[in-house]
Amino acid sequence: MRIFQNNIFLDQRKRGFHIITADILRAMPQINEINVGLCQVFIKHTSASLTINENADPTVRQDFEMYFSKTVPERDPDYRHDYEGDDDMPAHLKAAMLGSSVIVPINNGRLALGTWQGIYLCEHRNHGGHRSIVITAWGQ
Repeated sequence: MRIFQNNIFLDQRKRGFHIITADILRAMPQINEINVGLCQVFIKHTSASLTINENADPTVRQDFEMYFSKTVPERDPDYRHDYEGDDDMPAHLKAAMLGSSVIVPINNGRLALGTWQGIYLCEHRNHGGHRSIVITAWGQ
């Protein structure tokens, strides 16, 4: 069993859904050394999240942003946590809905994503800042 772990900082991105698969692979070249295993990607924030979805058509990511903005609106008068800005509480809710980590199988030194799958950073704040990610890969 081999275990590798790396921490990376992603540059600030605008609010929306961003494919970060290439960032993950650049940060964890040791995946090439694993024949069969798993890779966990974890975000250390409560106002951004991770998910896996369509990697080819950018309108999918635009539709994700539209859907989540409609589903979890800003400036809801019932929010109590509002001192960090109109986008803060909705960002926490969206992050809770999507989650803070994804796990991808490793097969023959590669992430076993489907042809049209990519790992998304889901940035829910208007100005979220740099994001800290922990990548852990393990296997044989």
